[in-house]
Amino acid sequence: MKKLLVAGILMSGIAFGQVKKDTLEKEYKLEEASYKTKKKEKPLPLSKKGQMFVFFGWNRAAFSNSDIHFTGNGYDFQLNNVSAQDRPTKFGIVYINPGWFTVVQYNFRAGYFIKDNLALVLGIDHMKYVMDQNQTVNFSGTISDPKYAAMVHNGQVDLSDEQFLTFEHTDGLNYENIGLEKYKNLIHKKNIDLVWSYGAGLGVMFPKSNVKLFGNERSDRFHVAGMGADVRSSLNLVFWKNWMIRAEAKAGYINMWDIKTTLNNKPDKAQQDFVFGQILAGIGYTFNTKKYK
Repeated sequence: MKKLLVAGILMSGIAFGQVKKDTLEKEYKLEEASYKTKKKEKPLPLSKKGQMFVFFGWNRAAFSNSDIHFTGNGYDFQLNNVSAQDRPTKFGIVYINPGWFTVVQYNFRAGYFIKDNLALVLGIDHMKYVMDQNQTVNFSGTISDPKYAAMVHNGQVDLSDEQFLTFEHTDGLNYENIGLEKYKNLIHKKNIDLVWSYGAGLGVMFPKSNVKLFGNERSDRFHVAGMGADVRSSLNLVFWKNWMIRAEAKAGYINMWDIKTTLNNKPDKAQQDFVFGQILAGIGYTFNTKKYK
């Protein structure tokens, strides 16, 4: 009887030990599988501190009417409610030829995530601003030159013949800005992600203004003319791990108080401020997005 009892105890101990061993092995395998799954999990793009991206695209812009104030030797006047448009380049090889990229209305972005979901973004917005030539606008002020003073009739001046003024920022209306953007992942799949961002920016206006006033030689040079500010929002489609298609909309305010209107550093200048809207789209590339969690 004692032998049977001892044998039973030994058998139960062996069985219990085997069950415990099997349980530990299963738990280890589950933990190992879970670890491997986490390790292989695709990281969220455009979200982690240290990630970066670059982007190049093209834009269309719209501008509110503005009052333009001109001052110089022998004149001090303002044209009121002046309308203007952008000037998109006709679609063609110019859009993909690197040697001609400044001809079109383009945008450049370089972003760095200073913390999770928050990026510091440097940008260049190359818009084009062209005053509508075929318009008659209200005039206030003085002109000493009788030839051009005679073009003012009943407080208005007709700009259509280009004799009084041509006025453009076509090389271009350059808004060089820095902004903060918040990012949120909307779709996270194996080969594709959709990320939404919103933010705001501030920068300087560095236009190359093409201005011809009163028959003077045309002023055509780069110059820091003022400042701008904007709010923006974008959708970013990330595919093939690193490539990105970006579509963005933004609205902002531009104030330029030192637009050069004549050559040779004369004191002549113009001032204007207006609201702008812009839509843009293009392609980009992300960096440091392959790191696993």
